[in-house]
Amino acid sequence: MTLNKTSAYHFIFATAFMLTACVGNAPTPETNPQAETPDAAETSAPNATEAPATQGQKSAEQGNTQTSDVYFNSQALDSHRLATPENIPTANTTAQPLTSNNKTPADPYTDIPALIQSIFDYADALYKAGYTDSATAYLERFRVIKPLWAQWETKADSMLNEFGKTRAEKAKAFEPMVFQIQNMNRASSDYGLVAETADSLIALAPGDSLTQWAKSQKELAYKNTLAKAKKEYAAIKALADNQAQFAEAEKQAVTFQMRYRDFEEALQIQALIDHIRELAQSNDAAAAKYWESNDPAQALAKADSLLQKEKFTEAKELLNKLKSSKLRKEAVERYTKLADAYCTKQRKATSQTFAKAQKQKDAAKKKKLLQEAIAPLDKCLTEYPENPQKQKVIENKQFLEKELAK
Repeated sequence: MTLNKTSAYHFIFATAFMLTACVGNAPTPETNPQAETPDAAETSAPNATEAPATQGQKSAEQGNTQTSDVYFNSQALDSHRLATPENIPTANTTAQPLTSNNKTPADPYTDIPALIQSIFDYADALYKAGYTDSATAYLERFRVIKPLWAQWETKADSMLNEFGKTRAEKAKAFEPMVFQIQNMNRASSDYGLVAETADSLIALAPGDSLTQWAKSQKELAYKNTLAKAKKEYAAIKALADNQAQFAEAEKQAVTFQMRYRDFEEALQIQALIDHIRELAQSNDAAAAKYWESNDPAQALAKADSLLQKEKFTEAKELLNKLKSSKLRKEAVERYTKLADAYCTKQRKATSQTFAKAQKQKDAAKKKKLLQEAIAPLDKCLTEYPENPQKQKVIENKQFLEKELAK
């Protein structure tokens, strides 16, 4: 680094002005100090990088007896206050600007050490460039700021004491609401109740810590209530899907929708109601009446027997009728099994016919056999449009149609 003497003094003046500006209204120490002898300098001043911490420890020890009662007299408030620099809000995260020019406030944990280091770096650069006298004067100018640390720490202690009193007053005022919200969440109270109380606390402007805490409690209540609502949702859906109790399911779903208005988007409750109503409309009323005086369990056993004997048409008719009974879930499961067995049989027939077509040398006869091979696949898709093998059946049919087109 190459510096001429004029530019060096200009930089010294600018840096000194910046350091003096940081002082605020504190008295300014002498700005033209007399050089100390090396021995005197070493004896009278601690290491510059250690001075703030050492003085801060002394001030903290002196102030603890005065401020500890103020800082830590509330379990409720101290459990949730912003305790680390990472949580300090900035102008970008608060509704009102924190500084007059709306800039992010200085972080004393990083900005001050960086400034001090830049002073040392500049003094070292002057020295290495041969400006020993300028480097000495520059560091002596830095040394006279030492008395201001005590003033700054005294000011900080005074402000902390004032802040602590305010926090203590808020703790006394808001502690009952804090405990109320905590107990509501412990009891898994509905989200609406917790949110109402938390919003009431936030409306009273309890401070940044409790405001954030209240919001987090609302989020916790939302998650807890959503988990509970999902279980109720599943039970109502099962009432319709598995037991064919459509009227009761719809009644419960409408009540459920009123109770969980805040969860409409998350649960799609109206879609559930529509689903139940569609099932009710497609339900066989006569069949439902039939099961009021007949045992669906015996009918289900009969359907199993028909399925084993591959009496698909009779089994299908009986299972469709059972879908209007309290054994709707079991009937739907058997119906899916029936569709799978039926389509497996049809695909097997297609495979056998296709094998014959491959051996046929006569083009006309081969074409006829390929058409016959497609027929069982069409039966599968017609009888059971949503069968488990639907995609495979479609692929088989497309393959045969390509063979037929050759």
